[in-house]
Amino acid sequence: MIKIPSRTHNIILIQSYVEEIFSKYHLDQNYFGDVLTTLTEAVNNAIIHGNREDENKFVHLHLKKTKKCLIFRISDEGEGFNPNNVPDPTTEEKLDCCGGRGVFLMNKLSHGINYLNNGSTVEIMFNL
Repeated sequence: MIKIPSRTHNIILIQSYVEEIFSKYHLDQNYFGDVLTTLTEAVNNAIIHGNREDENKFVHLHLKKTKKCLIFRISDEGEGFNPNNVPDPTTEEKLDCCGGRGVFLMNKLSHGINYLNNGSTVEIMFNL
């Protein structure tokens, strides 16, 4: 598990974390971009929206590896959110908006997502 202080410049830590995981478990590099993008989005959302960039709060990132998948759990110390209330960024009125695509990308790039603890924890699965 890693514990990331809620400062946006700490998002850079995700790349080395993903590199370590891929190296340690000898994972197929074809999945690297999807995992990196998804985790970056999840941590970014946790820092900005969950913890509201409060430097006294942390984002916790945990990995569970099974024979068939990687399961990442990202938790913030915020109040959570309802993922069903996130607008679809592919609708006509949202296409020109800057931002608002993180949850959409996470769903498209991963093999499954569960929201726990009122949305303050996201569990992201990648099949191996």
